[in-house]
Amino acid sequence: MTAIFNPTGLAPVAPVPRQPAPAAPPAPAPPPGPVGPVLELPGTPAAALVPVTHEGRPIGAFVLDRGRVRYRRVVDPDQFVAAAAGAFAVAALTAAVAVVARRRPPAINTVRMGPGGWVSLRGAPAPALTPDRRPWWARLLRARRLVVER
Repeated sequence: MTAIFNPTGLAPVAPVPRQPAPAAPPAPAPPPGPVGPVLELPGTPAAALVPVTHEGRPIGAFVLDRGRVRYRRVVDPDQFVAAAAGAFAVAALTAAVAVVARRRPPAINTVRMGPGGWVSLRGAPAPALTPDRRPWWARLLRARRLVVER
């Protein structure tokens, strides 16, 4: 048995397998456009569907059925939730304003008992001494009658 050694005295190294030549890189796919591929729908009569997108989100589809083309919008759940939240906020604000507006202040402020037993209505508006029967323009001009009323 004969062994062949290389000049360094080590066993020969197995040859490295050849790598196949790299294939040409695939052509980049065209960027997705606003209109997708035509989708054939099963059934009779035949129908076709063409999806429409905006910034990667579906916004609708063209439907070809019985020789007519119709556009159908897709309901966006995010917009639906935002609209519902906005409507709820407006309704809650309106209800809060209605509750606050219906609350009437008390006719008089706190009733207190003063020294000696007299009652104090501090902060109550003074009643009008006599009813004012002048027309609105006379009150606006602060006009008074020349003849004394009885």
